Amino acid sequence: MMNQQPVTYTMDKVSFELQQPHDFTWLQSLGTVFCAFGQQDSGNISFGIENNGTKIFVKYAGCRPMSFSGNPIDAINRLRAAMPLYTILENANLIKLLDHYETGNGYAAIFEWFPGECLHSHWLFAGIAKHTHPDSPFYKFKQLPIAKRLQSLNTIYEFHEYVEASGYVAVDFYDGSLLYDFSMDEMKICDIDFYRPAPSVNDMGEGFWGATRSKSPEEFTLGAPLDARTNVFTMGAIAFGLLGGEMDHSFSQWEGNRSLYEVALRAVSRDRELRYPTIQAFKQAWDAGVNS
Repeated sequence: MMNQQPVTYTMDKVSFELQQPHDFTWLQSLGTVFCAFGQQDSGNISFGIENNGTKIFVKYAGCRPMSFSGNPIDAINRLRAAMPLYTILENANLIKLLDHYETGNGYAAIFEWFPGECLHSHWLFAGIAKHTHPDSPFYKFKQLPIAKRLQSLNTIYEFHEYVEASGYVAVDFYDGSLLYDFSMDEMKICDIDFYRPAPSVNDMGEGFWGATRSKSPEEFTLGAPLDARTNVFTMGAIAFGLLGGEMDHSFSQWEGNRSLYEVALRAVSRDRELRYPTIQAFKQAWDAGVNS
């Protein structure tokens, strides 16, 4: 399928490519398409749409984006199954779901538009460019003062404390799940599609959902438990991503204080039992480190 000629679509002023033709008549009835994000390997394609001055974000499954090698039916089922999560875990730090429904050939989820930039914009800044290009959202974020980055981490930790208290476990959370509005200095979480009721287990083995730089050891191990300690690892990993050397956990790469470094380092212990037992306990230690 990937070897055939791509099909180019132009909607309003936006162009994107798919592996095969698809009907987007339903989309054009929503308003003017002003941007498209079609480079995901999840099987979803997303659009920014404006109608009478109001912007929305549309996530859609059912077509074959260029980077997708799976079955569109599976992508549809995953997106549909994710919708209750945005209601159950509705929170000021999460993008807001407005509507979701079947279309003729797929499934659409409609969200409030948030004017943030994705910290893992791999479709624009791949590889080293993510860390070095002056226009890369990740690079720009890493140039922000420590205080603003700590504020963003607080947003992330508050939300996941809420996820934990709601009886859920984060899955596939990484810097690609983060949107940052540089004009307002505001962070939001944008993708919780794979979050699960806690406790859960790794039912996929090494290929379990998530980015290698953020995954705990159990997220590479078939049958391993996925619980609060798993998410504590993820919170530590994201701290090293936004304040340190990402997978290099050395203090020389760390930009925060020593207390915060020790908290983050304990969080990413390979041994589950050495980590904080809950995100709440992790956040209490983190907050104490921020104030030290």
